[in-house]
Amino acid sequence: MTVTLDQFTDLPPDLEAHEPPEARGLSRDGVQMLVSDKASGAVDHHRFTELPGLLRPGDLLVVNTSGTLPAAVHTERIAVHFSGRVGGGDWLVELRGLTARASVPYAGGMSGEWIPLPGGATLRLIDRHTPRLWRARLDTDVVEYLRRHGRPIRYSYVDRDWPLSAYQTVFGVDPGSAEMPSAGRPFSDALVTRLIARGVAFAPITLHTGVASPEKDEPPYAEWFDVPASTARRVDDTRRAGGRVIAVGTTAVRALESAADGGGVRAARGFTEHVVTPELGVRLVDGLLTGLHEPKSTHLWMLRAIAGDDLLARSYAAAVDARYLWHEFGDVHLIA
Repeated sequence: MTVTLDQFTDLPPDLEAHEPPEARGLSRDGVQMLVSDKASGAVDHHRFTELPGLLRPGDLLVVNTSGTLPAAVHTERIAVHFSGRVGGGDWLVELRGLTARASVPYAGGMSGEWIPLPGGATLRLIDRHTPRLWRARLDTDVVEYLRRHGRPIRYSYVDRDWPLSAYQTVFGVDPGSAEMPSAGRPFSDALVTRLIARGVAFAPITLHTGVASPEKDEPPYAEWFDVPASTARRVDDTRRAGGRVIAVGTTAVRALESAADGGGVRAARGFTEHVVTPELGVRLVDGLLTGLHEPKSTHLWMLRAIAGDDLLARSYAAAVDARYLWHEFGDVHLIA
């Protein structure tokens, strides 16, 4: 029987990861890893600790060095989620109503409105950037303010608050993401050492992730990225030498593809609106390590471009059958 992505329409609630793997008795790098082989079409099951044996000497892992901000600020009635800078000192923010478990979309707010925040700060709503996000300005430095008064963004599938450290990756050295670049979360220092000993190289990019849309699908919006010259050279050198360029996370793919230049890659930085689709395809990435994405998520466009519809559909059917866990604290998927 042919499996299609159209059959994958709802995520069973019991496959949502409600807490970090460490709270489930696992090490950070002990999560399950689904492996989809593009050449053979095989779909296999592994632990993330097996990654060094599944990669080849000469492969390059491109990792996102963006660190996670405590991007949620709570008032008595609403939460303000700071999504990312948009220039001129303004930020995109999402307003959400507070509930007993987490938060829900909030339809209020109007252009020019001033919202008092904890610590004596004031946020001014400027105008709507999307139906969900506002362009806004805080009357003090946002990053410093969040360090004092913010908390990690938490959605209703996570049962309780966790410290900011639970939302950081070992690569996150440049704070700026509203939500964790979660594909990098399973890496531990020990596993990175084993990969380097195996002959697998690492190269950094930065892409600051904005807030997700947990209630409904919507197209991605512009995010700030940086592909340094050293990474551009390493990607080109790897491809010329016959190695594979494997992005750690959809953010790494978006950054690299935004910096594509003819048959190679150039140093680039700024805001990217590039969206990877099956029609556009990918130019620089041979593989992807990523989480498991919800039905109708626009991230699936990118996975379709890399894996193809048939392999991706069979992979997701296998993940559901094998009880893989979704979301930022869940399991991972290697397509290579």
